[in-house]
Amino acid sequence: MLIAALAVLAGLILLVWSADRFVTGAAAAAGHFGVPPLLIGMVIVGFGTSAPEMVVSALASAQGNPGIALGNAYGSNITNIALILGLTAVIAPIAVHSRVLRRELPLLGAVTLLAAWQLSDGALSWLDAVALLSVFALLMAWMIVQGLRGRDDALAADMAQELNANTMPLGRALFWLSLGLLLLVAASRLLVWGAVTIAQGFGVSDLIIGLTIVAVGTSLPELASSLIAARKGEHDIALGNIVGSNLFNTLAVVGIAGAIHPMAVEPGVLGRDVLVMAALTAALFIFCLGRRGAGRINRWEGAALLAAYAGYLGWLLSGLA
Repeated sequence: MLIAALAVLAGLILLVWSADRFVTGAAAAAGHFGVPPLLIGMVIVGFGTSAPEMVVSALASAQGNPGIALGNAYGSNITNIALILGLTAVIAPIAVHSRVLRRELPLLGAVTLLAAWQLSDGALSWLDAVALLSVFALLMAWMIVQGLRGRDDALAADMAQELNANTMPLGRALFWLSLGLLLLVAASRLLVWGAVTIAQGFGVSDLIIGLTIVAVGTSLPELASSLIAARKGEHDIALGNIVGSNLFNTLAVVGIAGAIHPMAVEPGVLGRDVLVMAALTAALFIFCLGRRGAGRINRWEGAALLAAYAGYLGWLLSGLA
């Protein structure tokens, strides 16, 4: 059990570091090839920060651990909004200026409802997975169009500022991109093995492990990038990381896992986890779009999100008693 715990710890540390290198290298390389900053922020950074969830869930599904795959995706969404945005807003209130993000938030709500509808029959079938990946492909096309058109968007300005502050030669960018991707896979294998071993040792379902330890671990890149962006005043990047990651998780992460291994879904996933995810998504929508003028997540709202996360963890733990 000690070896498994050390494997999880080492996997998480390596996962965070490799994800950071992967995102940095990918963004810098894209900049060298003339990709617009908004497109980098919406697509490339979105892919990069969700890469840990994608690799972990794909490996878990391939190895016959669908609970970790599904728990990782939905647990990461809950962690992203309640823990990461909550903590970020408490430290530095988040103002929302980007028009693109304001259009992405309703999409996130619609995608969340789609996920709930698919799980209502207690299973994630291969056709469900194909539907999710098809919607994801359409979303990517929409994001590319927005990224090419919205050069004057607030998110584009924030991303351009970030790229200018982190320039590197193309060769170095490609090196970190490749090394980061390889280490992501290695770290994910280590993390999944350790998490499954711990779950079996304590008699806890792999779903619970996926919703907690694995979800928090794979969300650490979003935590780091959102906190740094908020402290720099790049509020739209901080929020964009979360909204983009949740879209990727719900569509691509779950879609890839389901395509690899269709799965039965525990009743608690819909009645507890997807319910909490939907409620948090609605709260985020209200905070960012429900007022006149620019949306804003203030410290009190951030504290409410943190309290919601604590309540959710309590709900999970009460089910283990």
